[in-house]
Amino acid sequence: MSEDTKAIAVALFSEIITTDQLLRNRLSKAMPKGMELSHFSVLNHLDFVADERTPAQLAKVFHVTRGAMTNTLSKLEWAGYVHIRPDWDDARRKLVAISPAGRRAREQAISAISPMIGEVVEKLGEDRVRSALPVLRGLRTVMDRS
Repeated sequence: MSEDTKAIAVALFSEIITTDQLLRNRLSKAMPKGMELSHFSVLNHLDFVADERTPAQLAKVFHVTRGAMTNTLSKLEWAGYVHIRPDWDDARRKLVAISPAGRRAREQAISAISPMIGEVVEKLGEDRVRSALPVLRGLRTVMDRS
């Protein structure tokens, strides 16, 4: 790897890490009271897939331990945002689905963060954001395979 390639790689990852920290901070502040970013992420995923998932599947999707996912799911269940039931085919497993209250909470969170996200896209320009998406998706794919 050339020195120029190393410098570009370091600059790219530095920008992504710093942006991630800033974005998480701003999103966390914009979330409705009591909702954490991890809660929103799980609700958003469950709403998108529109099907039940096991805690292990969710942990894999979010690259967290099963224990961390169990903790998040417990909080979501306590809030009434997800339903957790036994898998009728394998009693050792559980299945998680978003509840109607979870859908409402997700929509409330989206409403809360939309102005901030819209402002960012407006300042950067929709075309620039659109052109960045393939690069970011490609990076995620490469990192996910590593």
